[in-house]
Amino acid sequence: MKKLLLSAAIVLGSLSSYAGEVPTEQVQNQLSVFQEGYIEVETVPDAVKKALETAYPGAVLGKAYINEKKEYNLEITVKDQKATVYADAAGNWINK
Repeated sequence: MKKLLLSAAIVLGSLSSYAGEVPTEQVQNQLSVFQEGYIEVETVPDAVKKALETAYPGAVLGKAYINEKKEYNLEITVKDQKATVYADAAGNWINK
């Protein structure tokens, strides 16, 4: 009887060692301002501002990003709709 109880205790004790926590992979959500090579800028050229006012009257410029080719990624809000538009330094629109 002692052997039976001792065997049961050993078996149950060995099973509990496998019931530990399973490590989970940590996924980091990271906002990257370097999307497609763009970095955030504080100001945009006057030509870009004029083109924005002409094409989208009443648009509010949120954030602006620039890449190595001097192309601007502009996050704008027109009334209650948000959009992203692209322009070059001369104020010409770019289709992406």
